[in-house]
Amino acid sequence: LQKNKFESLPKVSFTTSRMKSLKYLDMSNNLLRHDGADVQCQWAESLTELDLSSNQLADAVFECLPVNVKKLGLQNNQISNVPRGVVQLKSLEELNLASNRLADLPGCSGFPSLQFLNIEMNSILTPSADFFQSCPRIRELQAGHNPFKCSCELQAFIRLERQSGGKLFGWPAAYVCEYPEGLRGTELKDFHLSQLACNTTLLLVTALVLTLVLVAAVAFLCIYLDVPWYVRMTWQWTQTKRRAWHNPPGDPGTVLQFHAFISYSERDSFWVKNELIPNLEKGEGCVQLCQHERDFIPGKSIVENIINCIEKSYKSIFVLSPNFVQSEWCHYELYFAHHKLFSENSNSLILVLLEPIPPYLIPARYHKLKALMAKRTYLEWPKERSKRALFWANLRAAISINLP
Repeated sequence: LQKNKFESLPKVSFTTSRMKSLKYLDMSNNLLRHDGADVQCQWAESLTELDLSSNQLADAVFECLPVNVKKLGLQNNQISNVPRGVVQLKSLEELNLASNRLADLPGCSGFPSLQFLNIEMNSILTPSADFFQSCPRIRELQAGHNPFKCSCELQAFIRLERQSGGKLFGWPAAYVCEYPEGLRGTELKDFHLSQLACNTTLLLVTALVLTLVLVAAVAFLCIYLDVPWYVRMTWQWTQTKRRAWHNPPGDPGTVLQFHAFISYSERDSFWVKNELIPNLEKGEGCVQLCQHERDFIPGKSIVENIINCIEKSYKSIFVLSPNFVQSEWCHYELYFAHHKLFSENSNSLILVLLEPIPPYLIPARYHKLKALMAKRTYLEWPKERSKRALFWANLRAAISINLP
């Protein structure tokens, strides 16, 4: 009865209800429709093969089908969904739903005997991966020529093909990416994404772990290289410089007032007060030394006093010893003097080695001291009294300058 003008599917069903021997009925290429409005359908119980392709049938057609049908053709209609729990076609073995509007593979809850399913040329972007689990008796699935969206969701379906044992008809030629634009024309078998890219939880955990490792590494380096200390000291230096630039006219500012600033550990103060200061400040060609105990200005911070004294001194004398490397304030003084050396391109550092310093005693944060001792000549305090006159002569020569 194909290519006629039949319009009502329920009327067709009632017409066949008295045909006791009817097994095959072809109603394709008609104008059949069914709106599902409480109209009962009654088909011939003997009907096992029904072709309703190329009509105007929608989802409600599943409410009006012969219960004993084994082969059902519904291709080229307007079906967008196979309702669950409405239809029970226990004998259905072959179902053709090609060229409809389905967005996913139908389950087999209403078709427990289904063996062949054709769902080509629908609107399936990412087919469900649990199809073969819900349809254990399926032998062949035709799902090609759909506009597949190649994304993470499709990976499970691609893996499903490998596990199905060749149940996907037309694989791989009929299974091609349509979206996104950059992958259009790529066969699904050639589409691969890493597990990390598709597993959001794994991606978040990986990103979190990497972030924690990065933060821990940065924190370790900051602590090991003492970055916060250097940032703080640079800020102090900048603030002092800024205040110096804003000094009112006539303010002496950073005019040289001392020949040398002395940096030493308190544990070495006995040598400084009884040897260094008396020998340099007294006698011919006396030297004006800046000593923190007598020349620091009350009211200013220690850091600011250190910076000011270094700025107002022609040279900076560092009395090096194992005690020196254990002193926090000596490290500050060395840092600012070293900063001045590079900022003004001057030769302002004088290193006096009071006692030998084993390399293992110098902390990692004193890398500037290590570099200075490796590259610059230092004066070594002699234990023999006969050599000390030459030591003082060399030290005076290193800081000889006429102050304004």
